[in-house]
Amino acid sequence: NFLVDGLKESDYQCQGPVLKPLQSIFNKMFIRRGQTTVSVIGDMTRATLLIKDEEDLRGVLRRIETLFPYIHGKEFQGPNDIGVNMFLHQVFKMKKIPGTEIIPYRFKPNSSQKERMGKGGSPQYYNFNFFDGLPEYHRVGSTE
Repeated sequence: NFLVDGLKESDYQCQGPVLKPLQSIFNKMFIRRGQTTVSVIGDMTRATLLIKDEEDLRGVLRRIETLFPYIHGKEFQGPNDIGVNMFLHQVFKMKKIPGTEIIPYRFKPNSSQKERMGKGGSPQYYNFNFFDGLPEYHRVGSTE
């Protein structure tokens, strides 16, 4: 309820959470060209929240930015920047969404928005990455 607090049920639609499709995980791990290793961090479960009105979307964004300012923008340091062990320990200490075990760790416009934002438009799709409970890390392959 934290994301849609103040909205009527007719103002939004929630799809999921669902497990990421097996073919998507297989593609990520084995099909992508030149890739010899893959890390799957918090990428096993997903949900989609559709907000029907752009002003309501801005309200949701403000709530996330107010409650979790450290997960938005360029401050995010992922496992490639600080190492997996440090990343997982850092996330474990982060604030949870009130009344839940959900630990948000990154919030950013989806990369599909580059052209729109390059023209000065506001993003309409966002990635809100989180762990439900303990942070998990899965790795397949090697860099050798």
